[in-house]
Amino acid sequence: MNDNPVLNKIENEIKSNDVVLFMKGTKDAPQCGFSSAVVQILKRCGVGFRDIDVLADPALRDGIKQFSDWPTIPQLYVKGEFVGGCDITREMYQAGELQALLKEKGLVAA
Repeated sequence: MNDNPVLNKIENEIKSNDVVLFMKGTKDAPQCGFSSAVVQILKRCGVGFRDIDVLADPALRDGIKQFSDWPTIPQLYVKGEFVGGCDITREMYQAGELQALLKEKGLVAA
């Protein structure tokens, strides 16, 4: 942990939840097409996830980009590891890699 409360909050969320999606809006009401696409992919995979709306907190929106050193939102984390944004998540899903990762981590049934 460090002295930045926003980065500490992000780290805590990632450690406390198996799957976390930092997104624009919520899983029930995404506020951008990229966030919506990742929500749909995760739902198709049958995995539960914690959604965190970065639009509700500008400090969080900037903080997650700093935390991951990744410039765009959404950002997906699985078991504490940064997976990627929309394009990477979509490519992994289409290749079957996301499903394999979720299965390997024990998050979905075989």
